[in-house]
Amino acid sequence: AYQEQLAKACGIAIDQRILAFNIEPPGVERQDLRTTWNRPLRAPNVKLAKRRIPTIAEKVLDAPGLIDDFYLSLLDWSSKNQLAIALDKTVYIWNADTGSVQEFCQTADDNFITSLQWTADGSYLAVGTDNGDAQIWDLDSNSKIRTMRGRNSRVGVLSWDKHILSSGSRDGSIWHHDVRIANHKVAELLGHSSEVCGLKWRPDGQMLASGGNDNLVNIWDIRSTTPKFTKTEHMAAVKALAWCPWQLNLLATGGGTSDQNVHFWNTTTAGKISTIHAGSQVTSIIWSREYKELLTSHGFPNNHLSIWSYPSLNKVADLSGHDSRVLHTALSPDGQTVASTASDENLKFWKAFESRK
Repeated sequence: AYQEQLAKACGIAIDQRILAFNIEPPGVERQDLRTTWNRPLRAPNVKLAKRRIPTIAEKVLDAPGLIDDFYLSLLDWSSKNQLAIALDKTVYIWNADTGSVQEFCQTADDNFITSLQWTADGSYLAVGTDNGDAQIWDLDSNSKIRTMRGRNSRVGVLSWDKHILSSGSRDGSIWHHDVRIANHKVAELLGHSSEVCGLKWRPDGQMLASGGNDNLVNIWDIRSTTPKFTKTEHMAAVKALAWCPWQLNLLATGGGTSDQNVHFWNTTTAGKISTIHAGSQVTSIIWSREYKELLTSHGFPNNHLSIWSYPSLNKVADLSGHDSRVLHTALSPDGQTVASTASDENLKFWKAFESRK
């Protein structure tokens, strides 16, 4: 038969298996794992220590003359541990290392300060004014090194990306200023029909988020002067914007009195991930990298700070102490302390994210 001929040609005996495994299977080895994993188990009724967050401010400073205006940005904490606050026409700096306060700069008599923002290295402070100027001040020399003019509408918010200073204005425009060159205006973004009150560069400089009194959130790609996405879910002005420090494409945005929501966006897909209904006007958002949490500040009706876990969005704590709406917050460079200021003219410091080390 064919099979017999094929077997004969291959030199194989047809009544034998081609492969035969004759090795004996391994024996059963008994091992007492208790000697390997000899560690005590935690008793089931023992609870882990709960994190304690102080609900009383650890320090309070006076802030007389703070302008009570939701749309301005008058507080920023530098990487050199210098806290800048604008009170009417004057910027004061509180040195967090020494506790000293100094008058840093002033604007002209017919002008007041509407925004400020430190550079990443803390060496220079950008100052926006109500006549449309953007000024740059040197910390070491305590002097103004440049004034960039060209617009007649107040600059309510500023954001740095390396040598580019972006400014949002009451006329709805955003200007990019290249501070290295004489003709500083290098781009203009037109995506809002009302005042721009929120503006944040993503840490890698590839995207810019803006919020306005037209209730819009625009997300801009650095390569374009038209928005990559426009989000319309908020029902009030959007001042509060914050990029997540451990997930670059995650953006949190907060709405004003008629909205009271914090939305979380995936800026890669433009999809909304989740929402917190905060119950009051949202004026700022700060992320904590160490605790994977966020802090929100609020105006009417609660006038407090709230801490939320992420991504569960469970409320961790409320920090009450201001008698009127919280307007601005800033995070210390070590990520532990939050400064807040309100129209009650108090500047308060909260140990919201004390290091676990």
